Amino acid sequence: MEYITFAPVASFIFAITIATSLLAFSNDNLYGKMMLHPYSVYRKKNVYTLITSGLIHKDWMHLFFNMLSYYFFAFQLEVYIGHWQFGLLYIASLILSDLPSVAKHKNDFWYNSLGASGAVSAVIFSYIMYSPMTRMMIMPLPIPIPAILFGVLYMIYCSYASRYSKDNINHDAHLFGALCGIAITIILNPAIMPIFLRQVSGGVQSILH
Repeated sequence: MEYITFAPVASFIFAITIATSLLAFSNDNLYGKMMLHPYSVYRKKNVYTLITSGLIHKDWMHLFFNMLSYYFFAFQLEVYIGHWQFGLLYIASLILSDLPSVAKHKNDFWYNSLGASGAVSAVIFSYIMYSPMTRMMIMPLPIPIPAILFGVLYMIYCSYASRYSKDNINHDAHLFGALCGIAITIILNPAIMPIFLRQVSGGVQSILH
């Protein structure tokens, strides 16, 4: 109940994503209708899947990791950024992070994509803009590192993986979701940039001394 009070939008998105994903696990018809199919979207069909594809997941593990990441950052981010601002950032990033995949796979009839990864990446990177020196961990390494360093390493990995990886993970959505999170946060709160730079500068000086 506490989360609903101070982060109602994040709570609603969290609950609806879990509920819809669980429902789709046992309903192949619903699962098929909600998945992103770039071939169709590019031809202006089933455009709604730019949103609905973010409400379903491939399997329990996919859902667990996305929602775990969401849980760690989304509720606090809504406190930082505001209620409607959080909702706008999440939905806009969900859509925008899928557009590169639509362009890239527009002629690939057999390609589909699903999951909230793009929007979750946006949430994480928006959080980093507010708290860049927070300690974060890259699994499975047990060494906490500053969030800003995590962000840099994450970007480098996603950029590399989107070009060369063959693991069937939509790394483009991760990368562009992260970029959307940064851009939308700055648009919604331009004052965050000097605060962000001041925190990073202070953190670096603290480490060096």
